[in-house]
Amino acid sequence: MDASFIEGRRIKAGWLAGAALAAAIGAAAPASAQETKVAIGISGWTGFAPLTLAKEAGIFKKNGLDVTIKKIPQASRHLAVASGDIQCAATTVETYVVWNAAGVPIKQIFQLDKSYGADGMVVRAGTASIKDLKGKSIASSGPGTSPYFVMAWMLKKNGLSPKDVTVVNMEPGPAAQAFIAGQNDAAMTYEPYLSSVRAKPEAGKIIATTLDYPVVMDTFGCSPKFIAENEKAVKALADSYFEALDMIAKDPKKSNEIMGADVKQSGDDFAASSKYLRWQDKAANKAFFEGDYKTFTKEAADLLLEAGVIKQIPDLNALAETRFIQ
Repeated sequence: MDASFIEGRRIKAGWLAGAALAAAIGAAAPASAQETKVAIGISGWTGFAPLTLAKEAGIFKKNGLDVTIKKIPQASRHLAVASGDIQCAATTVETYVVWNAAGVPIKQIFQLDKSYGADGMVVRAGTASIKDLKGKSIASSGPGTSPYFVMAWMLKKNGLSPKDVTVVNMEPGPAAQAFIAGQNDAAMTYEPYLSSVRAKPEAGKIIATTLDYPVVMDTFGCSPKFIAENEKAVKALADSYFEALDMIAKDPKKSNEIMGADVKQSGDDFAASSKYLRWQDKAANKAFFEGDYKTFTKEAADLLLEAGVIKQIPDLNALAETRFIQ
């Protein structure tokens, strides 16, 4: 047999073996090569913790997602969406009105939580009512944030407006710390920072929470572009959240330790602070979007317009796309 023919057969055989090996390696490659990358913007708010749990416990990864979670102040979270730095974000229902009114389209796809005393206004011991805050200073995040909205809502229900007080721009954590240190007449904050005030009654008192004014409801949303281009991934985001809630129910100790670590709390302390909110499962999600969602969004939009936070009300019917929770 011709030596060149034999050599040619050897080369061909070697090439086929190499191709087969490469195919085998490719088939055995980890699923991460096919995971959809998505960056999510959140804050240290207790209600967002199941998203952290879904990442740290591998739930997102199991469902084909490569998730990066970024802590971004609420006031600038929509700017990160607009720039493409993040594709999705967690925030309060009325904030989607603000963001869309500002020209940053983002749609809610599922509800995260409802506050049951986890957000509140703290005041000095001598303040008998919210009406007594006229002319006083209140530490709060700026216009377009949840603390500012809750403050405006509470003031309005007591015959006042943000124009009747001096708003000192501070995020919820620093606002609580400053209040405990004796700064400002009042402050708007939320868990886990509200519990630091609960633990220091000598600093002042909690005059009102979302038990008195149930207006803090958080949802998870993504840009319309990301939704249109990644429907399977968006469904996986919703499913992962609900799986995280299942994990909390089945293994609360481990879950609380993971979630607490993210906000520098022990598992027990995190469990205590999370008692002031309710995470919303799939059934609660469906009931919310079919019920209270539209009424609240309309009233919230009217208040935001009245307070000068937005210049015009966007299309409220375009702010949610809930088919992913079905």
